[in-house]
Amino acid sequence: MPVTGDVKAVDASQPGDSQVQVYAVAPRDNATTDEVVDGFLESMTSDDSEFRTTRKYLTKRAAKSWNPGAFTTVLTKAPNRKDRPVRDGDHNITEVTYTLTGTRVATVDAQSVYQPLAPADYSQTLHVVKEDGPEGKEWRIDRVPDGLLLGQSDFKRLFRSVNKYYFAAERKTVPSTLVADPVYLRSRTDPVTGMDTVTQSVRSLLAGPTNWLRPVVESRFPPGTELKKGVTSLAPDDRNVLKVPLNKKADGVGQRSCRMMASQVLYTLRDLTSARVEQVELQRSDGSTLCALGTDQAEEFAPDGSSSGPDSQYFVNDKGHVERIPGSTKGSGTPEAVAGPLGNGPMPMGMIGVARDEQSAAAVSRDGSALYVTSIISDEELPAPSVTSRAHGLKNRLSAPSWDGSGDLWVADRDPDNPRLLLLDGGTGKPQEVAVPDLDGGRIEALRMSADGVRIALLVTQDGRNTLKIGRIERRGPESGQQVSVVQLRQAAPQLTDVTAMSWSGRSRLVVVGKEEGGVQQVRYVQADGSTSASGALPGVNQVSSVAAADDEQLPLMAATSSDGIVKLSPGDNWQTVVKKGSSLVYPG
Repeated sequence: MPVTGDVKAVDASQPGDSQVQVYAVAPRDNATTDEVVDGFLESMTSDDSEFRTTRKYLTKRAAKSWNPGAFTTVLTKAPNRKDRPVRDGDHNITEVTYTLTGTRVATVDAQSVYQPLAPADYSQTLHVVKEDGPEGKEWRIDRVPDGLLLGQSDFKRLFRSVNKYYFAAERKTVPSTLVADPVYLRSRTDPVTGMDTVTQSVRSLLAGPTNWLRPVVESRFPPGTELKKGVTSLAPDDRNVLKVPLNKKADGVGQRSCRMMASQVLYTLRDLTSARVEQVELQRSDGSTLCALGTDQAEEFAPDGSSSGPDSQYFVNDKGHVERIPGSTKGSGTPEAVAGPLGNGPMPMGMIGVARDEQSAAAVSRDGSALYVTSIISDEELPAPSVTSRAHGLKNRLSAPSWDGSGDLWVADRDPDNPRLLLLDGGTGKPQEVAVPDLDGGRIEALRMSADGVRIALLVTQDGRNTLKIGRIERRGPESGQQVSVVQLRQAAPQLTDVTAMSWSGRSRLVVVGKEEGGVQQVRYVQADGSTSASGALPGVNQVSSVAAADDEQLPLMAATSSDGIVKLSPGDNWQTVVKKGSSLVYPG
């Protein structure tokens, strides 16, 4: 504790060091109604075990019924309060109703799912009465809404984003691929369960995928699998082995399924623990080993489908030809033309999308009217267009194409008279129109597929503004004649009023270019659930027309600008020019 210096008041919800910990303090004797309400609100920002101290601000009945784990409401800052006392004939106060107000920006539900909201007024009431206590009558809150009420700074201090991993539902011959399912868990010990963050993460993983992702993924853990009763702390041993004791539901699991279960745990904990987890050992209910899986063995289930990933970037030069920047781990390779008609053909191209195996690419003609799919490793004639748009004007024609992890190709026709989202099976199949029932009159301007193939990022224009939305891809029926749709669109960057470019950057993060209300263009990271990434805003760069990021977050971020050409941003560095003239730069995908 400091012994010199000025003394100043500290608001529990002011921005500050994330390591600061708030300790709950019980109400003092004869506390005023203001002190009771303020103490209760501040106590909610603590790690108070089971919220025992927090409940001391409530009447006995309210303390038993209040459910802090029901959900969390996030405000821009700590709530304001306004009281309305009720007096008897002698003007003595008999009860007080407090109205708590603020600007609500998000909620976290009982599944720990973060839901961003357009900023809106929040209002809720607390009712304070006098209750008999050991020292006489004391003011206590007798009516209180369930859940926690936190300002953004406290929420960021108390909670952290965790990606749980589940397998994409099997289709065609695609190997099992892990899909990120983001949730928000307590950064330290959860007051309700008493579990540390590692144990919370495993518990949440075992509980199954969140409702939004559930229709398109599956867990290899048998239904009803839980941690062995009484387990509240999991930590790797001195060999970096994490032992996970399970209940009887998992006792009879086969070795292949068990290895897949262990890979789910490994990837869920990979970015979480300060002590590195090199191996996961799943245990039966009697303590015997069910199976063990190391990080090297788990690579076959890598969420991006590959442990190494692509190391090249591609762009369209000023002559409309496609070039590749090889060995781009440092973004310093010399551009070279790709093989085939996209590299030296007579048709100038405007936008490209390269398959994840880097064997073929799809390119949209410079006027936006035609999509061509061809090899970029061998010479051949330019084929007939796979998709054509009949709209007038470049901005009303085809979007840049994008490939998913299974080799399917996606593109949007922005024709105002017939807007369509199209899928080409394997990149060569007949274009199939994909239903997007939640567009509500909006039009898809741009799209990017996630590597797992079950999520799609869409730029949707409506009322003159572009918003970023994430959709879930559902496939129904047999493979021949399968019906594909994009459903349950959700906002991914509600704080940006106009988004102009975006790209996936990792397994559950995107990089976006846009503006806040009345602001200037900025480049920033956002999570797929709409929350703001811990990485936050990036160094400024002027007049960005497109942006590209890789599944491997260590590869440089690239951007095409109208002023500086193609630029790169390596981790811990500033933007640097790579190519003076070029556009539509992409990583494979």
